[in-house]
Amino acid sequence: MRSLGAVKAWRSLGALLAAGALVSGCQSSIEGTPATSPQSPTEPSFPTARPTRSSPAPSPSSTAPPRTSGTTPPAGAAPLQPQNGYVYIETKSGKTRCQLSKQYVGCESDFTDAPVIDGEHATGVSLTPDGQIKWVVGNLGDIPVVTLDYRKYSAVGWTIDASEGGTRISNDSTGHGMTIAVEGVKTF
Repeated sequence: MRSLGAVKAWRSLGALLAAGALVSGCQSSIEGTPATSPQSPTEPSFPTARPTRSSPAPSPSSTAPPRTSGTTPPAGAAPLQPQNGYVYIETKSGKTRCQLSKQYVGCESDFTDAPVIDGEHATGVSLTPDGQIKWVVGNLGDIPVVTLDYRKYSAVGWTIDASEGGTRISNDSTGHGMTIAVEGVKTF
């Protein structure tokens, strides 16, 4: 028969080994990209707080920062500052959200008459500076948007003219762009 001390030592060792196995089982990584079903009405959630930003108020005495593209935004356009090369916007109605970079604009909305892609209605559209669009199924996720008022803005080489009837986004260098609303997209 084992002594009481030996039994306690074996139990302690067993508990320690079980705890170690538990902790090592929690340390793993899974490669890939978070995704959600196109039919899901919710965005994927991430364990980060979503910062809020408001539209900048225009300052009559301020000057716009120098632009590297060689073109200037229209007079009176409020500049939106990029975060890591991107500007994230949401329309005043909250129905359309966009991600802008120098290379493209990607927008999502609950379009009323979107084309069907692989059996799913498109939820977004991508626009290049030369005016080419591509319909996509996807979700921009939990992005830190600036909510637009009905006025003009400039961001990363694009001019955004937000109005109640839709949002017009045009490339400052080429003049090409699109007007986007839940009713659809018109390119120019």
